[in-house]
Amino acid sequence: MLQTVWVSSPRSWALQESRSHHQGKKRCWKCRFVRTIIRHPCRRHAPKRSRKERMLRKIQICLCFCFVSGILYEISLLSSCVFSYLPMAQHYLTPEQVLNLGKSIIFLETTERLEPPPLVSCSVESAARIYQDRPIILFMRGLTNETALDINTSYTAFSLLSSMKNVFIFPLQMETVFQETPLLQWYNQVVPEQEKNWVHVSSDASRLALIWKYGGIYMDTDVISIRPIPQHSFLAAQKSRFSSNGIFGFPARHKFVWDCMENFVLKYNGNIWGNQGPFLMTRMLKTLCNLTDFRGTEDHSCQNISFLNPQRFYPIPYPAWSRYYQVWDKSPSFNHSYALHLWNFMNRNRKVVVAGSNTLAEKLYKTYCPTTYEDLIQNAKHRDLPGPEDME
Repeated sequence: MLQTVWVSSPRSWALQESRSHHQGKKRCWKCRFVRTIIRHPCRRHAPKRSRKERMLRKIQICLCFCFVSGILYEISLLSSCVFSYLPMAQHYLTPEQVLNLGKSIIFLETTERLEPPPLVSCSVESAARIYQDRPIILFMRGLTNETALDINTSYTAFSLLSSMKNVFIFPLQMETVFQETPLLQWYNQVVPEQEKNWVHVSSDASRLALIWKYGGIYMDTDVISIRPIPQHSFLAAQKSRFSSNGIFGFPARHKFVWDCMENFVLKYNGNIWGNQGPFLMTRMLKTLCNLTDFRGTEDHSCQNISFLNPQRFYPIPYPAWSRYYQVWDKSPSFNHSYALHLWNFMNRNRKVVVAGSNTLAEKLYKTYCPTTYEDLIQNAKHRDLPGPEDME
């Protein structure tokens, strides 16, 4: 009897058993890359091999085993190494292709602006550094397919973010995003020009649809990641008994997210800020379980959903948001936090990070998004300094 070991490519290998030969003709198995054939004659009829032949056979088996083990090892590292091969083809990948890799970290920009400000850049960069084995996707409403290819030549932040191997920037096409969800009918009926909070409402809807379709984690563009989030199905408590929608994560097709989309449409009121966002998440969570106050830094669990302690993302609550832009005698450790929400919505006076200011925000930039700090904060300050010709 003969057996054939077939090793074809990094994605396919099989152990095939050949049939009896007819009229002295042998069948040949063709492989794309490698063909390794090891013949095992039946021991009852096979002549005794020489010592040299036995040694060669053992070497063949060992080499084959090592080769297959190497393939298995490479596949086990696929999620972390795949991005090292993607940059040269980033411009040719579709959002679906990247999202289908799974476990994406998703950011949304629903205004028309094309130049990501430093805080947006810092949020994306920090996520890319913390989640190096996951795709980081920034969807931008103002971006079109025509501008996507040459955008790097126009904006510093795009060049900065595009240089990161696991960062992808795509146009946000809402009609496509809402396909096969309860939100499509709402989107076709709503008139954006007549909506008071359209930028926020459209973002609330888009994040639900994307997470429901593909799974992963959604983050606002003013969230700085400082360590990985271990939970897969979670909501972030802004305070006791109240959920935010600025950070949340679920596997694809999770029923809670689908129910949120249905309630989004059923209870839609675009005139009330947050009605389709944090208030939506909170009222839907309350239908599942009785929410109680947090004690210490423990998390709560609601059926199969983790309701994470406010310390995880909101150690500085929104009434004290300006403390991020102040100098601290001793910087907090944030040992119980996974990420920090900088409350950009509250920043009406547009406080920014200034190089050399020694504020808490500047220290966070230096630690968690050093490239953004160097290119968009530090170098920007040097570019703004007057030259000798300006002093005359």
